[in-house]
Amino acid sequence: MEWLVVTLPSVIVILVLTAFERRAGHSSGDWWINLQTFAVSTFGAFTVYTWIKPWQAGSLIDGAALPPWLAVLLFVLVQDLGENLFHRIQHRVPFMWDMHSLHHSDPDMAVLTTYRHFWADRLLKTVTIWTVAGMIISPTPLAAFSYLLISQWHFVAHANLDWNFGKWSWVINSPAYHRRHHSSDPQHYDSNFAGLFPFYDVVLGGYNVPEGRPETGFERRPRSLIQLLAWPIVGKRHNSAPPAEQAAA
Repeated sequence: MEWLVVTLPSVIVILVLTAFERRAGHSSGDWWINLQTFAVSTFGAFTVYTWIKPWQAGSLIDGAALPPWLAVLLFVLVQDLGENLFHRIQHRVPFMWDMHSLHHSDPDMAVLTTYRHFWADRLLKTVTIWTVAGMIISPTPLAAFSYLLISQWHFVAHANLDWNFGKWSWVINSPAYHRRHHSSDPQHYDSNFAGLFPFYDVVLGGYNVPEGRPETGFERRPRSLIQLLAWPIVGKRHNSAPPAEQAAA
């Protein structure tokens, strides 16, 4: 029953956004490979990923001692800051880029690209940013559930839709804002890292107002489940340098 509670909101959001993509006349990206990464992620969520538990040994801030709304707000902000920082490291550290480049290899970013991550990424997040977030604030059940629901916005940000919030693009991520991050144009590299809140990009650097509809993806991408599971080796033959190094070259 737990797997249904966790996955059902995502499935509903994916189906709705895919319908919007089709109605707008846009593709669903590399949908077959993306469905396979969805299957791998779902399988891992209830097997391999359960072997490593997030931090539970005490926190700087006790979420249960705060008003419920404040506990939710702080937990969401801390989690998203961690995601932003982790994302930046993925674009700078070569071995992490070798894994993360799978996410960027989709030839036409779409809602299912949200799940297009190498299987070890979640393990690294568990022992790094999710552990640090737990050290900062202990999540209440309401805060954890709220973050699960709010995180569905990642599907919106990856959707193959021409939604652009214009002058408000610094407030919340949008498909146009995140498409620039996935752009195959070197001039767009190392920008727009936000998961949920682009104001972190304003503070940390890399914020750019989205313009136009850039192409996304790499010439080389996984063509089978085996290549998907071994992407750091397969993909390295295409591009061994993180975007931050390419942008600086």
